[in-house]
Amino acid sequence: MRPELQNVPNRWLIAIMGTLLQLALGTVYAWSFFQQPIMAANNWTNSEAAWAFSLAIFFLGLAAAWGGVNLPQFGPRKLAMSGGTLFSLGYFIAAYALSIKSLMLLYVGYGVIGGIGLGLGYVTPVATVAKWFPDKKGFITGMVVMGFGFGALMMAKFLAPTFMVITSGNLVLVFSYVGVVMIIITLPAGYCLVNPPPNFVPNGYNPPTVLAGAQASQDMITAKQCIFSSKFLMIWTVFFFNIIAGIMFIGFQSPLLQDLMKKTIDPTTLTNPQVVAELAAAGATLIAISSIFNGVGRFFWGWLSDKIGRVQTFRLILGTQFVVFLALLFVSKPMIFSMFVCYILLCYGGGFGSMPSFILDVFGQKLMPIVYGAILTAWGCGGIVGPQIVAFLKDNFASEAARYTFMSAAALLFLGLLITFVLNNKKFTLLYPVSQK
Repeated sequence: MRPELQNVPNRWLIAIMGTLLQLALGTVYAWSFFQQPIMAANNWTNSEAAWAFSLAIFFLGLAAAWGGVNLPQFGPRKLAMSGGTLFSLGYFIAAYALSIKSLMLLYVGYGVIGGIGLGLGYVTPVATVAKWFPDKKGFITGMVVMGFGFGALMMAKFLAPTFMVITSGNLVLVFSYVGVVMIIITLPAGYCLVNPPPNFVPNGYNPPTVLAGAQASQDMITAKQCIFSSKFLMIWTVFFFNIIAGIMFIGFQSPLLQDLMKKTIDPTTLTNPQVVAELAAAGATLIAISSIFNGVGRFFWGWLSDKIGRVQTFRLILGTQFVVFLALLFVSKPMIFSMFVCYILLCYGGGFGSMPSFILDVFGQKLMPIVYGAILTAWGCGGIVGPQIVAFLKDNFASEAARYTFMSAAALLFLGLLITFVLNNKKFTLLYPVSQK
């Protein structure tokens, strides 16, 4: 081992702890497990209940942007632990909100406070681990964000069902217990996140040679110039459209599946407790299985982007989903529906798995935390638009809600696909660089 690496933490341990932190934060993706029970217990509409999830994702995006800018100042440990604390606190406040049936307090707790915790916690391990693995950018960032995708599996098949049984379906206690689990996981994981030493180079890695003039030109570029560039806007829009398509299902995949299954069941049995329980179990199973695809997609597409290029990867992600959403218009079998949902979540996760390395390639390591944090505002905006489209359609066009949802997603994906043919993988440069005097 080189002498300068003797006291350096094991970078794989840091990657594993970053993945564990993402696993805990990713439980937010199991919101559709709670959507109908919360509506039933409080007599709230689809749209009212969905706003809690939408706000959580929106503030995730805002907090991630702020966290990216301030990560160099505060360091990864402080931001990650702060994020874990706020995310846990969001569950506790949500539990109290449910106990007093306060919709606004649910929004503040789960949506605003929990969402801010999500953003601080999410951006930190991605930006930090990328610095430790310059030799495996797509692979390692895909692995870390894969943990976030698996969070819904942990919640939908383990935490939530277990706590629902223990508490006899008491949502107040369920949210409280989940908050305790989040603290136990996020604080130790966040504590382990640290930056590599200056000029860190892994054993066996030879950094690519950069011409002095090109490096000087890159160093002159500011984060503001990157964020207000047309290239950033196009990347943001492609990411935004892909997020909307996937998050529509994340927030409503369980209700959509149950609606489809109800068409194959005798209407007179729909109020039977056993039938209701079977429908809910089917929805939870889909959440769990699709979360696996969400997680694997982050790893798979991140790895593939190392092989074929970032833009080429996004063309595949958007183009194939466009075809799937059109096919969904003609699907009547729950099993086929579930298979298509899993593929959509595979591509949804793929956007997150490929984006960190895309930002690294285009805007460079120096500005990565800031620019990547800014790109995550697309997640926040998508978290508002996607679930609210479905909620509005379900509340106002119940019988045609699914078809309208699929048509909307297909249209957005097609627009995103067109934009990818204008994009390229080249490093961002100023068209008219400002000379230094």
